[in-house]
Amino acid sequence: MGGSCAQRCGASRLQVLFPLLLPLFHRALCEPIRYSIPEELAKGSVVGNLAKDLELSVLDVSARKLRVSAEKLLFSVDAESGNLLVKDRIDREQICKERRRCELQLEAVVENPLNIFHIIVNVEDINDHAPQFHKDEINLEISESVSPGTGTILDSAKDPDISMNSLSKYQLSPNEYFSLVVKDNPDGGKYPELILKKNLDRETQSAHHLVLTALDGGDPPRNGTARIRILVVDANDNPPVFGQDVYRVSIPEDVPLGTSVLRVSATDQDEGFNAEVTYSFFGVADKAQHVFSLDSATGNIITHQPLDFEEVERYIMDIEAKDRGFLSTRCKVIIDVLDENDNSPEIILTSLSNEILENSPPGTVVALFKTRDRDNGGNGEVICNIGRAVPFKIYSSSNNYYKLVTDGALDREQTPEYNVTITATDRGKPPLSSSTTITLHITDVNDNAPLFQQSTYLIHVPENNPPGTSIAQVSASDPDLGPNGLISYSIVASDLEPQALSSYVSVNAQSGVVFAQRAFDHEHLRAFQLTLQARDQGSPALSTNVSLRVLVTDRNDNAPRVLYPALGPDGSALFDTVPRAAQPGYLVTKVVAVDADSGHNAWLSYHVLQASEPGLFSLGLRTGEVRTARALGDRDATRHRLLVAVRDGGQPPLSATATLLLVFADSLQEALPDLSERPTPSDPQAELQFYLVVALALISVLFLLAVILAIALHLRRSSSAATGGCFGSVLCSKSGLEIPPNYSEGTLPYAYNLCVPGDQTNSAFNFLTSADHCPARQDSLNKDSSSALLGSILTASVDADKKALKQSARGFADT
Repeated sequence: MGGSCAQRCGASRLQVLFPLLLPLFHRALCEPIRYSIPEELAKGSVVGNLAKDLELSVLDVSARKLRVSAEKLLFSVDAESGNLLVKDRIDREQICKERRRCELQLEAVVENPLNIFHIIVNVEDINDHAPQFHKDEINLEISESVSPGTGTILDSAKDPDISMNSLSKYQLSPNEYFSLVVKDNPDGGKYPELILKKNLDRETQSAHHLVLTALDGGDPPRNGTARIRILVVDANDNPPVFGQDVYRVSIPEDVPLGTSVLRVSATDQDEGFNAEVTYSFFGVADKAQHVFSLDSATGNIITHQPLDFEEVERYIMDIEAKDRGFLSTRCKVIIDVLDENDNSPEIILTSLSNEILENSPPGTVVALFKTRDRDNGGNGEVICNIGRAVPFKIYSSSNNYYKLVTDGALDREQTPEYNVTITATDRGKPPLSSSTTITLHITDVNDNAPLFQQSTYLIHVPENNPPGTSIAQVSASDPDLGPNGLISYSIVASDLEPQALSSYVSVNAQSGVVFAQRAFDHEHLRAFQLTLQARDQGSPALSTNVSLRVLVTDRNDNAPRVLYPALGPDGSALFDTVPRAAQPGYLVTKVVAVDADSGHNAWLSYHVLQASEPGLFSLGLRTGEVRTARALGDRDATRHRLLVAVRDGGQPPLSATATLLLVFADSLQEALPDLSERPTPSDPQAELQFYLVVALALISVLFLLAVILAIALHLRRSSSAATGGCFGSVLCSKSGLEIPPNYSEGTLPYAYNLCVPGDQTNSAFNFLTSADHCPARQDSLNKDSSSALLGSILTASVDADKKALKQSARGFADT
């Protein structure tokens, strides 16, 4: 029932890169696999074992999706056995019409790897049609004057079967007047001709009834019949005669309607009424009668409908010429239709890959298609091409099959899909073309790392921020899809201690928001740097790092701290001496303060809040230097008190105060009596008591004058001796003020030394002087503050004076 190809071509099964796939298409270039089946085969009948002929195992049939492809799917493949089965009714006469060779072309398609094989199924004819006459009854008129041996051509029967099953012979029912002769047509067919055996006599018998039988060569043979009714008429002894027995003409298929194709002509030797000839189609198929029309008077054949070479290549018609005496003759007309390029090529998509990975190498097969052009010759030769702006190209396979393969790198992020337009053009003149567009979807792979919106991040966070607040947000984007574009954030490095990092900051893995885990202190941590990582969820995952620098900005949360003047050990303010002859602008002392804040918050300014003698001293707004504004007058007090406020530049500003005790004296001995009387806050009740005491003193001044003078002289001598002993060992300190380590970045711009002269003959007391002007023979003080040392010395001196005063008072009382 079925047979395979006489020659088999071995197929390589290498499934590697595209250059190695070419052997898999080797079979497609060889002879096709051939099967032969009879027509009208029952559905489900086995044509042949296609899997075996393709050298495929039963498992490969389903694994590689073996299937057949054709314009009209008349066959299918059994997935279990690999047999090629009949799927629909196969009628050779309907499929192949009048062609003697009826071959159906199929394509077997397998995948993994993709390949095609050509199959030709030869449909053999069976005797399923009986011969059939165009008319069931044939009416003839024969003159009684016709001589024996005259023939009359009869209508031929038609049998669509071919070869042995086609029309084989004719038979005529037995009679004494007529016999039957079967003749061959130029096209290979047979037609019957009725021969008169003896003269007719209309008066004896005016009509004859015969039966014509047509038989084919099948086994058993089939037949068809037609009744012949012959009317005997009076004599017309000369039938019409055509100029030629066969007329042949060729016309292009695109001639317009109404075009004259051919004119046949017959002559009759008779005269008069018997010589008038009319023309008509004889035994012509309905299709031809609709396409052409025949002028019965002139014999002119005209196109009545459009011609189509692809449908009918040749028309064969019999034309009968009959005179008025009913004598007739026939000729054959053959019209060949010439092909014109009137059919555009067709593109038939056989296989298409649904998804194409964007990292597919060049040469990957993404689609298979074939072309078809119903025209003939050069008009049916087709070439294919695609646009130049796509990374694909076309390879020709075989039998008008083409492969669409990749021809460059694919990038889904730039072009997620391609609309590829395939254009097929024939070689006709002018050429015709058609096109089809296929959409190719590119599948994503993880080939893009996350990308931050900024190359680096710099943020400012005010100190004393609430813990848990958001201080920044980083954002990265990934053009990939699905998990390949899903980003998570983390901290991968920092200049902080690894153990302390988690207590300072954290990052939300989904949003990229950075949170402060604690309150920052600008004075302890001014800046730190983090390295954040954005990581996608692809396999393998891709990541990108970015630097995030956090600057902790200062807030005015530290008040100024006064370094000088410092308080004594007992909490009292120390004093500074000013020469009585100090000129205006004389540097008396300097208020030194620092602020742990920075920037504008650490800009200090100095202001006088209270002064015992306004206008006598001036205070530098930025330097804190106290200078004399004018010379000391005779009426000015020798002791003065300044209350200085130190303010920073913050908003709101913070401040601190310092009290300065200034004494005008030319020597330390001269300043000591004033020091014994510490200034006390002003009290109205105390002032009243003071005036009462003064009044009593004035009353008794005369009595006490001598006593006071004596006591004063005694106190001066004892005081001089005590002072020389106290300050005899005090040396000059060259070291500056000791500043705490944590104020190394404060606002104290100068260093001052406390210098006490060892020579008692020089009564000048320089409290603040440059270290370079101290006498070389002076030793440096220890780490105690010079102001504290001076305060302790002065306090001891005053106590000694008080003790001496009490002793003198007791002596005066004894006296």
